[in-house]
Amino acid sequence: MGHTRWLNDEEKRAWTAFTTAHALLFRQLEQRLKRDVGLSGLQYEILARLSGAPSREMRMAELAGALVNSKSGLTYQIGQLEKSGLVRRRSCPSDERAVYAVLTDAGMALLQQAAPGHVETVRELLFDALTPDQVRALADGLGEASRRMTEGAAEAG
Repeated sequence: MGHTRWLNDEEKRAWTAFTTAHALLFRQLEQRLKRDVGLSGLQYEILARLSGAPSREMRMAELAGALVNSKSGLTYQIGQLEKSGLVRRRSCPSDERAVYAVLTDAGMALLQQAAPGHVETVRELLFDALTPDQVRALADGLGEASRRMTEGAAEAG
């Protein structure tokens, strides 16, 4: 076992700020989505990802990876969205193992209803509190951390 590299005071401050801001922001987003349109944050993200995909559809495995969610967890959420008529599944004629999640017109309409409040909350609670330089630093730093974690997961998997 190697030597533990403990966080210094500035790193602790950054870590605490990150985890607290993340929890507070996601709680507010969840509450607003539930109140406004009856969706969870993950369900909103599923609809949003599908809306930006070609033909508004993605392979379930690819969607799970993009959302950093388990395949079984995604399958459950897709089932809930399917019951509501917001998403449908389709199989792939060339690969019987592949299943696609497809955003329906009703799902797109609900997403369009939810999106303004979602974006308003993100802007008000996060971006309005930061300068343009801080936004750029946040995007650069978290983008690099995400890249390293994704790369590490790919190497491990």
